[in-house]
Amino acid sequence: MTTTTAEGVGFRSRRGPILIALMLSTGLVAIDSTIVATAVPSIVADVGGFTSFPWLFSAYLLAQAVSVPVYAKLSDVVGRKPIILSGIGLFLLGSILCGVAWSMPALIAFRVLQGLGAGAVQPVAITIAGDIYTLTERAKVQGYLASVWAVSSVVGPTLGGVFASLGIWRGIFLVNIPLCLLAGWMLIRTFHENVERAKHRVDYLGAALLTISLSLLILGALEGGQAWAWNSSISIAVFAVGALLFAAFLLVERKAAEPVLPPWVVSRRLLATTAMISFGVGAVMLGLTSYVPTFLEGALSTSPIFAGLALAALTIGWPISASQAGRFYLRIGFRRTALIGVTVTVIGTAVLALTAAAPNILVTAAGCFVVGLGLGLVATPSLIAAQSSVEWNERGVVTGTNLFARSIGSSIGVAVFGAVANAIYAGAPGGASDPQTIVSASSAVFLAVLVCAVLSVVAVVAMPAVDVKSTTPDAAAKASAASSPD
Repeated sequence: MTTTTAEGVGFRSRRGPILIALMLSTGLVAIDSTIVATAVPSIVADVGGFTSFPWLFSAYLLAQAVSVPVYAKLSDVVGRKPIILSGIGLFLLGSILCGVAWSMPALIAFRVLQGLGAGAVQPVAITIAGDIYTLTERAKVQGYLASVWAVSSVVGPTLGGVFASLGIWRGIFLVNIPLCLLAGWMLIRTFHENVERAKHRVDYLGAALLTISLSLLILGALEGGQAWAWNSSISIAVFAVGALLFAAFLLVERKAAEPVLPPWVVSRRLLATTAMISFGVGAVMLGLTSYVPTFLEGALSTSPIFAGLALAALTIGWPISASQAGRFYLRIGFRRTALIGVTVTVIGTAVLALTAAAPNILVTAAGCFVVGLGLGLVATPSLIAAQSSVEWNERGVVTGTNLFARSIGSSIGVAVFGAVANAIYAGAPGGASDPQTIVSASSAVFLAVLVCAVLSVVAVVAMPAVDVKSTTPDAAAKASAASSPD
């Protein structure tokens, strides 16, 4: 367990340098997820590969998603510090190679390396926060970490646009070098942990089966209806092989001495429901992230900058509510706080769905802001409830599973929303270039996002009541068996 124990939350506290290091580490992932989009035209003009450029995003997302459970388990085995430092190292190497890439295939391959690094950084940073801060402090700390995403949603696209306009798109990757070095140095200097050394049997077979099977399943979800038709032979083959390998993974995990994804993660009601909640959060968030800019730019001819700022309202609302979530769940409990959050999320998505037929950038931004407020009150208490229900040697797996569920929700959500939009585009004479068709497609997508938000209400209602003051593994076990409401 970690030895860093001190009072106070903030940059000036004894744990302040660690918090700054965690924010820097999270910032690497956050900025990189937004900075590339605005530079795509410049990248394609230099290295070519226009038809392949979507893989710059898909490859990164895929590598990040499938590696999270493996890193999470390893952090419980060897400790958080070596895993997050390894992730920063991989991200640094991938950034350097992306900065010198000579072709689109090479750039995509190096983005995979970046994604593998990001898969270690984000979950382990959140796990470290769960280790060194008390239950009372964690929500405020989550607000700090969430604020990184809010800042990155504005800084990332702007910085990418600046590099692209100057004709130096490689700078969007090379700028990661000093950030990686600073984050790594601060973690080495300030974060110390005592890990009980013991012989472990690493589940290599389980890790390999999980990685390959999930890669195929997420690949099928990401590219179905885009790179190939849903009913094509390649689509069927990808899903079939992925499902078979995942079934093999489940059989292997039942016999593994130290499974990479233990069965108890889904058998405990608290952990299963919080993972379902995270799945819904991922679907709602990426659904809006993917389609709000397209909606505003296509329907109102809004500039990309203003469309991006409207979307940024979502990531501004999230940290505001996340930082205040602790005051709620300490008074009324995790479940009731999440219920308030998911209700606010439903209201925000309903505003977007009901007003999409009459596009207005201010109304859209307001709807996104309300959704962000709701998601902050859903994601934070559900994650902290899951973390607080287990001991140190299980917290990494629990955190990783929660974030992995969010990634899966994002992937499946984008696939479903894309299928909805493409069906409308295909049936309209003007296709994706007609403003009215864009409005119709966006309205349908926002309605689908609303449905996801409503389904998330079911997951929150199913979440067991937990005594905030006694969130221990025993309390979680009792809560998992409970069926009474708050």
